[in-house]
Amino acid sequence: MDPAAAPDQVRAANARCAEGVHPQRPADPRVVAFYDALTSSYPDRGPRATAPGSPWASSPLHAAADHIQMRLDENCPDAVLETIERLAAELNLDLLDLQDGTVYPPPVRSGR
Repeated sequence: MDPAAAPDQVRAANARCAEGVHPQRPADPRVVAFYDALTSSYPDRGPRATAPGSPWASSPLHAAADHIQMRLDENCPDAVLETIERLAAELNLDLLDLQDGTVYPPPVRSGR
């Protein structure tokens, strides 16, 4: 999505995803970079994805051209959440918490 997307736009995009409606376009390079970086530390495929200590409640992760959906295990370590937040910020991506519908936009960067 556009980095300036309003929270309602982010929630609407998620609702379309839940209905199985996904954009037919090339993958956003930021989303690809997020997925690659995240799964290099926390694999979502193969034996490590389901091993004890994996952060994933379900795997593989749902990946589409414009988003990655992650279902985290309830005992997921804080370090995983911190990694997700850091990567999203570095790549200028929104985070949507499906538990309460809160949208966390990327931090505003100064032009200095």
